[in-house]
Amino acid sequence: MDDDYASTDEDYQYSDQDVEEEDSVGEFYENADDSIQLPSSIAPAAQVITKESLIVAQKEDLRRVMDMLSVRQEHARIMLIYHRWDVEKLFEVYVEKGKAFMFAQAGVSVDEYHDSGSLDSAIVMCEICMDDIPSDEATRMDCGHCFCNTCWTQHFFVKVNEGQSKRIRCMAHKCNSICDEAVVRTLLGRKHPDMAEKYARFLLESYIEDNNKVKWCPSTPHCGNAIRVGGDDDLCEVECSCGEQFCFKCLSEAHSPCSCLMWELWEKKCRDESETVNWITVHTKSCPKCHKPVEKNGGCNLVSCICGQAFCWLCGGATGRDHTWSSIAGHSCGRYKEQEKSAERAKRDLYRYMHYHNRYKAHTDSFKLESKLKDIIQGKISITEEKHSGRKKTELNDYSWVNNGLLRLFRSRRVLSYSYAFAFYMFGDELFKEQMSEAEREMKQNLFEDQQQQLEANVEKLSKILEEPFDTFKYAKLMEIRMQIITLSALIDDLCKKMYECIDNDLLDSINLGSVHSIAPYKSKGIEKASELPVCWSNKADNTV
Repeated sequence: MDDDYASTDEDYQYSDQDVEEEDSVGEFYENADDSIQLPSSIAPAAQVITKESLIVAQKEDLRRVMDMLSVRQEHARIMLIYHRWDVEKLFEVYVEKGKAFMFAQAGVSVDEYHDSGSLDSAIVMCEICMDDIPSDEATRMDCGHCFCNTCWTQHFFVKVNEGQSKRIRCMAHKCNSICDEAVVRTLLGRKHPDMAEKYARFLLESYIEDNNKVKWCPSTPHCGNAIRVGGDDDLCEVECSCGEQFCFKCLSEAHSPCSCLMWELWEKKCRDESETVNWITVHTKSCPKCHKPVEKNGGCNLVSCICGQAFCWLCGGATGRDHTWSSIAGHSCGRYKEQEKSAERAKRDLYRYMHYHNRYKAHTDSFKLESKLKDIIQGKISITEEKHSGRKKTELNDYSWVNNGLLRLFRSRRVLSYSYAFAFYMFGDELFKEQMSEAEREMKQNLFEDQQQQLEANVEKLSKILEEPFDTFKYAKLMEIRMQIITLSALIDDLCKKMYECIDNDLLDSINLGSVHSIAPYKSKGIEKASELPVCWSNKADNTV
């Protein structure tokens, strides 16, 4: 379902004539923050990091810190790992607290009075094993603590083996300094080259594992790529180069306008209930007292719930237990009676779920069917281009309006399908029962459903028009269809935008839940496709690292 939602900028181009006819369409831009006070690298909003470009991605951030603070690579890495590779956060601490505080906080020791490569005497005593050893068999770290290479090596081996190799602390009591990565690699490499390799891999992969702005693509089987997003907000939807589309925050499939929590609950509910909904509806009836479903296991129409309540299987009404083979004492349901509004809660909840689930599934199924239009429409375009090839270019530049209309249909189907999952929780009792009064809930539901229905009606119109055999139409009719598709595409785009604004401003924002139920912003051009991070990097970066 996901592959056809995305498009590149090249996929989404109108001809000059189309642009003039769409003056009513609003422009959608992602505004960047112009008030940048600290060094930053200008990069696309989302980038794909492959195994080959992982080193390059890490070097980018290391170079920025090294240039800004004039520190060595190992010190830059220690501070970045401590701040979870958030360069802006690191710079903020530097500006607000100063370099000394930042170094001490991250465990970086830059002691002018000690050189890790030289010792004062020919013989030193290791305070771990208490042996006297030649100075060339001991190593002093930047913090000034000196121990024998054997103890250091064993210390590093244990830490790497335990998976704690990203920030290996000095062995000295109450010393928070982080060991020099070059020393760790050198000493481990002499006796345990496999552990040295493992340590290097951990340091490299920490850029993904510990980075709030980088996450592995959740594709199955795994494509081996990671995605890096720009900006401060991780609430976005992205597409990996492998075609996988997902929510960057929760790593589920792209699900806006649902919040991550709503989508998690909806997926679980669908897994738990979709297989049993039909069976429960057909084979059980709700107890009028406790509202639990009851299955009939005999021929008599007087059934009894485990709570002790007896009721009539035919009408579901509560009864006594006295009965004969032909009737229940004091009860008659042969005559038709209107059911009261206070009917079984369980059945009402089930019907409510089925209402939203059926519509959610209907739009999902419609998308699957409409996906087949892609190849069909390409064939129609080829026939139409050949048919009208003799006309001037100014009359009909291209047929991008057809592809644009199809992409708009895919995106709006996605919005519609997830909007029913959103509505199920927004106007139900599961999440917001205490946040809204009944009157307020009804008002908000009517507002949302009005917009939802407008969007739904126009999406169905667009779907119908795109299925028209326009390759058989004469030029005048073709131009009419063209205008209808362009107009509907613009209208649907505007309706989607308004629905998201309604959800953000009128529904979620009014109940003050912070970021718990924030949703990914609406993108007019669809889910952003992450660009490939170049494997090659500048000579400056290579020379400084």
